[in-house]
Amino acid sequence: MYALKNKVQLIGHLGKNPEVKTIDNGKKVARVSLATSESYKNLQDEKVTETQWHNIVAWGKLAEILEQYTTKGSEICVEGKLNYRDYTDKDGVKRNTTEIVVNEILLLDKKGSTIQG
Repeated sequence: MYALKNKVQLIGHLGKNPEVKTIDNGKKVARVSLATSESYKNLQDEKVTETQWHNIVAWGKLAEILEQYTTKGSEICVEGKLNYRDYTDKDGVKRNTTEIVVNEILLLDKKGSTIQG
């Protein structure tokens, strides 16, 4: 049951191409935004769609997979954990962010390939 304490599963579309960097030890990290949408009918019987944006982070092999096989608009399913962190931006302002650190990716545009990290 310990593994269920911090687990997130999302299906959505990439809002941009993944930004991939190689860090000092040669390991790759990919960052990308993922849009998830839900639709419902309001009191006037009009369809309303709400979109949420999520910051996705993938390391190593998963970063390479995102880099090679996905682009803006690709539909993917991710499983990972929530991570909260603080950082200082380029103007010296302290900020915080919430990210999904991915440990599994399902490429829904590419015949359902499942990749685990």
